[in-house]
This record gives sequence, structure tokens and C-alpha cells, in this order.
Amino acid sequence: MRAHEVLEIVDTVAGYSTYIDLVRPLIKGKKIISTAMTKEVERVEAAINTALNGQSCAIVSSGDSGIYAMAGLALEMCQKKQIRIRKTSFESVSEPDGNELYIEVIPGIPALCSGAALLGAPLTHDFAAISLSDLLTPWDIIENRLEAAAKADFVVVLYNPKSKKRDWQIKKAREILLKYRDKSTPVGVATSAMRKDQRIGITTLEHLDTVPINMLTTVFIGNSTSTVYMDFMITPRGYSKKYKIKAEG
Repeated sequence: MRAHEVLEIVDTVAGYSTYIDLVRPLIKGKKIISTAMTKEVERVEAAINTALNGQSCAIVSSGDSGIYAMAGLALEMCQKKQIRIRKTSFESVSEPDGNELYIEVIPGIPALCSGAALLGAPLTHDFAAISLSDLLTPWDIIENRLEAAAKADFVVVLYNPKSKKRDWQIKKAREILLKYRDKSTPVGVATSAMRKDQRIGITTLEHLDTVPINMLTTVFIGNSTSTVYMDFMITPRGYSKKYKIKAEG
């Protein structure tokens, strides 16, 4: 609701064109700053300049603005430009002095939460989220993180698993995880979670390479205790061992 309120209050809305389209019914009459994929820096710089010129501006992201999204870039750019920033909400803003911004980071629902809810409860125990995109992070670092998470028996949530130009990273991630996980380990696959064209499915680590995956997919790879019951993926927290939950029959 806070995000909805802010979209009503602000003068300008900035975002990737696809995300602007998702909220377009809420931003009629607003000035819009819209750019294509990979133009994040230009988009955020335009939003910052808009705010410095005295207009309130919301930068929209999908999921949660602080998880693989624009909140970090906006704060980083303010730091690089030595712009003074303060935490506040839009209702309590006084006039900035020309080189000062009031910033509010508004939480959302990240894909690891929406996807997990549709799958069941795959994240009830410790998990690690890793993006397979090597556009900003070198692959050797991503590979080290995959190795560490797999070895530590974390449930592993994979963001940005595959695109038209990047089709080998998910295959390599599967190979790494198979060194530490049984091939029957359950894997949840959530594409466009809670959006149009939503697809939700459960497979195994062995057969992960046969499932349709794209940039709108989030992959949930279970740990050694994860299981599937009916159509639900479950990672136990440990209650049944501690409290001796009795089975029927």
C-alpha cells in the first residue's frame, strides 16, 4: 500500500519500460522516464536530476526495490556524486537546498517470496540467493558462491538463470550442485510468478535441464532435506525431529 500511495503522490515515475507498463493504470497524468533494459544508469541519473530540480520522483522496480534492483544503484550514484541524502517519507519533506535529496526505499515482494509461496514452502530453512547474470559480476565469483552454497547445504535460489544470449550458466550451475546434491533433489521453477503467463512447476536436479527457463524464471533448488508432498515443495525447519510429530497409520 505504501508503494501505491507514493505513486499517487509523486510528480514523476522512472523505470524500465516493462515495469512502467505494469503500473501504468496507477500513474496516469504523471511525467514518465522510461528506458530499455541495460540503461539503468541513465534512468537513475535522470530520476536524480529530476529530484534535484525540485520534482518528487519514484523509481519503480519489479519485486523488491532493494533485491537485485534500483535502490542500491540510486544510493550508490548519490554517494559517487556526493549528494547529501536523508531518510524520510514524502509527506514530511521540507524544501531541499539544491544538493540534497530525501530518499525512501519502499519494500516489495521479491520473486523468491512470490515464487516460494506458489511452490509451497521451499525456503523454511536457510537459503542463499544467487544471480547467474555475469553482466555485472564475474563468472568466477558466481561459481565460487555456487560451490560454497551447495557445499553448505543451503537451499539455493537462482535469479536471472537464462536469457537468449546466456544459455550456459544454468547448465554449469546444475553441474556444480550435482557434485553436492542427490540427483533426485527437488527443484521448484517459477516463471512470471503472480503475473500474466505464470508457470509453476516442480522437477528434480537431474531433469532441470529439460524445463523451460528464461529471465523471468526463479529456480529453487532444495537442500538435503527438501521434499515434495502432493504438489507442494517443502524444506523442513526441523520441528518433526525436535517435537516428534507422529505420522498417521
